[in-house]
Amino acid sequence: MSAQGELSERDDARIDFSGCNVLVVGDVMLDRYWFGDVARISPEAPVPIVRVTGSEERLGGAANVALNLAVLGVHAALIGIVGDDEPGRRIEALARQAGIECRLAIDEALPTTIKLRVIGRQQQLLRIDFEQAPGAPALMSKLETMRRLLPAAQVVVLSDYGKGSLAQIETMVAEALAAGKLVIVDPKGDDYSRYRGVTMLTPNRAELRDVVGGWRDEADLSARAQKLRSELAIRYLLLTRSEEGMTLYSDDGEFRVPAQAREVYDVSGAGDTVVAVLSAMLAAGRSARDAVGLANRAGGIVVGKLGTATVTPDELFDGEPPVGTRAGADGPPVKRIT
Repeated sequence: MSAQGELSERDDARIDFSGCNVLVVGDVMLDRYWFGDVARISPEAPVPIVRVTGSEERLGGAANVALNLAVLGVHAALIGIVGDDEPGRRIEALARQAGIECRLAIDEALPTTIKLRVIGRQQQLLRIDFEQAPGAPALMSKLETMRRLLPAAQVVVLSDYGKGSLAQIETMVAEALAAGKLVIVDPKGDDYSRYRGVTMLTPNRAELRDVVGGWRDEADLSARAQKLRSELAIRYLLLTRSEEGMTLYSDDGEFRVPAQAREVYDVSGAGDTVVAVLSAMLAAGRSARDAVGLANRAGGIVVGKLGTATVTPDELFDGEPPVGTRAGADGPPVKRIT
């Protein structure tokens, strides 16, 4: 059984998310961008020389999910782990400026996770990652914070980037479900047994292929996805498929929505935006199908922006998105070098 569609006519109207509470737990990071001009190749190696003329800093990973929620008007609480360093303090400052309830555990032995992207002529030339798994005391502190904030949440988002801060994810899932919360997981790795019983799992094509193997056609894909969902007692499995849109697998069969991107400029952080809109819609009491329809629309907007970005309610409900533009106007405060 399959169906295809988008938002119903009722859901084209603006939705008020101000009464929604979403708890985001996961790998937080700072996304840094260095922009510059490229005029020549290095004499030392066959690589371009970038003369840096500007920079930006944005919330990344789980923090980007929380930011997207805050921009939509949702009350977002963010739990994660950072180091006792300048990037960690920068993440907290950006989060609080965006209106996010920020509860970050500090691991003094941990360097805060950073993704540094070098952009030349509006193209990403290089990405440098700084990361390290957190220690046991910070993990326990984070878990205790989650337990304190759980009662106020309608939906719990577990944003797994494989950086180590969700080492206790089985416990988190079990406690959230026992408290009657909806749980959405953006997964990582090939062991999906860690996500058993969640309300919704949101892998992309490459992530699902690593778990269920390659598929021959749509029928084979559907059989593999539904088998995985059934074995792990997952209510909804949402497969994000880039230019092919999204497919929602459930006990009711499958529900497909076509891609809506006018121009794909940068897919960085698009999954964060999709998960944020899904969780906001479910917190607002909307159906999974309506949530997928609006999340698909949001994904089509955000890939038209450079880097990790957000979607405003005006873009989502009222008008056409700007194509091929930076997200600085609707993202967190930026820091520039002049």
